[in-house]
Parts: sequence; structure tokens; C-alpha cells
Amino acid sequence: MTSSTPVRARQKKRLRPGATLLRATLTAALGGLLFGFDTVVISGALHALVGLYHLSAAGKGWTVAIALIGTVAGSFSAGFVGQKLGGRETLRLTAVLYLVSAIGSALAWSWPSLMWFRFVGGVGIGASSVLGPVYITELSPAKWRGRLVGAFQFNVVFGILVAYTSNYVLRLMRLGASEWRWQVGVAAVPALVFFVLLYNIPRSPRWAAARNRDDEALDILKQMGEEDPEGELSGIRAALVQEHASAREPVFRWKYRYPLFLAVTIGAFNQLAGINAILYYLNSIFAAAGYSQVSGDQQAIAVGLTNLVFTVAGMSMIDKLGRKTLLLIGAAGTASCLAGVAWIFQSKSHQSALVWLLALYIAFFALSQGAVIWVYIGEVFPNHVRSKGQGVGNASHWIMNTCIALMFPIIAMHLGRGVPFVFFAAMTVLQFIVVLFTYPETKGRTLEDLQRDLVRA
Repeated sequence: MTSSTPVRARQKKRLRPGATLLRATLTAALGGLLFGFDTVVISGALHALVGLYHLSAAGKGWTVAIALIGTVAGSFSAGFVGQKLGGRETLRLTAVLYLVSAIGSALAWSWPSLMWFRFVGGVGIGASSVLGPVYITELSPAKWRGRLVGAFQFNVVFGILVAYTSNYVLRLMRLGASEWRWQVGVAAVPALVFFVLLYNIPRSPRWAAARNRDDEALDILKQMGEEDPEGELSGIRAALVQEHASAREPVFRWKYRYPLFLAVTIGAFNQLAGINAILYYLNSIFAAAGYSQVSGDQQAIAVGLTNLVFTVAGMSMIDKLGRKTLLLIGAAGTASCLAGVAWIFQSKSHQSALVWLLALYIAFFALSQGAVIWVYIGEVFPNHVRSKGQGVGNASHWIMNTCIALMFPIIAMHLGRGVPFVFFAAMTVLQFIVVLFTYPETKGRTLEDLQRDLVRA
């Protein structure tokens, strides 16, 4: 009885991640909170900015899209910088960019200066959207990877909810002409916290092993709760042999065509479903349906809360049902909801149902793509090009995001508010077909196993 007690204790301990792994995961995922906050906080400030700078529909679109252009630049550059400096050090740079963007946007003296500081923030968003999930992926044991990388997405949607709530609270404070400055500037507080916390987490074990710091890598793997740290380190070393044999290998090679296809398509479909266009222009969408500004803020909070709840649900199921199953469920559900929203705007009736349809749409999206995308892109590439591959997938996501965010107000004004939603519904139907016939399941498999199966000669 006594001799079996330590064994049971160790088994019980392995049922959940340790404190060091959780601390590192939550710190890296804080970049996701800033990501979510910075991407949608502009929705509450748009009305004031349109009036202050006399913006047209195109100017309104550019005010949103400029941050996304920065995000594309950040996505492309983050993989290369991350491989040289390491994910932890590069995340520190993103924290600085978030801080500069928040303070600069709050103090902006003209529309061009606001655009510049939003671009800087976008670079930080793009870089953290690549490096945060990669860092957590490389740190996490396979059995916890889906849920832990999902923590990044949880913080993204939590940041969205915080942004909507912050906009609402600041609106109630009646700050007058400076209201929008407070709305965009408050992000400086979590950015500073993020920067400080990044000095208390370990490096990636794969990054350490790549620098021949095997003792450090083994120690990190033990801290992370690997059941067989020596075996995992051997697997990392084997993968590094291939990396050294193909030093400076670009990710755009024929043998990586399948991982590239998966990353590019899941990134594009994520935006072709209309999620960020809806989140960016949510207040404008509600205003078009007859809601007041304060009422629109309240409905936005309800949508943000739905997003958070169902992201948690998706994270809890991602390692049980699998990535592919969740994507199929989500595509079917979001297509139906988007068709309903399009009908409301085209028929100009039943506007009271808008908030319910959008909340249901958000629920299906959060349960599926919201919980899956960052996990999936981080899994499908080999170790030695993972950061680059993550950058490609994220760039696909953000390029599509930029185009849609820029065109959404223009198309809604000139072709009708229901037209964008018809397009989004059609794209989610297409996504269902592509996922059903071409996407592999990755749950419960080591990164090295996936590398062997997905890389093709």
C-alpha cells in the first residue's frame, strides 16, 4: 500500500499541467488579450473619428484596415525574428509595440498620426498572433497542447469582451471629445503588465536544443510535465538533424505544399466567414438596425460574452472531438446564421432578431474556428519551419482580414447591407466542403508524427 502511494501521486500529478507550464502559457496568452482588445476597440471609437476627421466610407474602412496592414507585416516578419531571438524575446518586442501604439493613439494629433500608431499596434498583433501560439505549442506536452494553445484564443476573445465592456463603461462616464482617446489608450495598462511578466517564463525547449543547450532543454521539458522528457528530447534532436541538413530552408517548397495549403486555407476561411468584419463594425451594424449607441454597446457586450463562453466550450472539446469535427460543426452553423442576418437586412424586417442571430453565429464560430485555428496552424508544420509556416498562415488570415475590413463599409453602403452577409454565408458553405474532403485530424499526435505524415516528397 505504502509503495504504491508515490506512483498514484505521480499519476494524479500528471492529470493536469504544472504551475510553471501554466504560468508560461498564461503569460504568452496575455498577448492574445492585447490582440483581441486592440483589434476591436476601434469599433467604439469609429463614430467619433468619422465626425472628427470627416471620414468617408473609404476613410472609415482605412481607419480599421491600417492596423491590419501592420498585422500582415508583423505576421510575415515574426517567424524570422522569432527563430533568431527566440519566441520569448520576440514577444517582449511585441509588448513594446502594443505600449507605443496605445499611448500614441491616445495622444494622436491628426488622422495620419492615428493611422501610424494603429499600424504600429498592428505589427505587434501580427507578431504575437504568430509567436504566442508557437511558443505554447513548443512548450506543451501533446496531451495538453490543444487546450493550452487554446488559452491564447481564449484570451483573444476575452480581450474582445474587455474592449466592448471598456467602450461601454467609458461611454457612461461622458468624457466628451476625449472619450475615444481613453477608449484606445487604456490598452497601455495590460501591455505594460505583459512586458513585465515575460521576464519570468522559460525559453522554448526546442529553441534551447537548437542552440545545443540540451541540459536546459531537458530541464524545461521536465518542468513542463513531459512523461518521457528524454524521449521527447531525442525526438526534438532527430527533427533538428533534418533542420541542420537544410539550414535556412524556406517554407515555400514543394514538399511543404500540404501544410501550406492547410495553413493558408484555414487562415483565409477564418476571415471569409466574416468574423472580424462583424466585430470591427458591430456598433455600426446595430446602428443600421435601429439600435442607439449605448444600446449597441450593450448588445456588443452580449456578443462578446457569447464569444467567450463558447470559446471555452470549444477548448474543452478540441482534444476530445478533434479539430476537423469542430470545424465542420462550425461551418454548418455559421452559414445558417449568416443567411438569416442577410435576410433581415434585405427584407428590412425582424430587426429584433439580429442580436440573437449574431450571438448564435458567434457561438458556432467560437466553438469551431475560434478554438481551432491557432492550434491547427501551429501543428501542421515541421519543427524547423514552424515559425515561418505560422507566419504564412497568419499572413493569409490577416491579408484576407484587411481586404474584408476595408471593403465591408463600402459594399454595405453601395450594394446593400445584406450583400456582405450573403457572401460570408457562401464562403462558409465552401469551407465545409474543403474541410470535409481535404483536412486531416491532428488531435493527440506528436509534432514529430505529424511532420512525417504531412511533409510530402
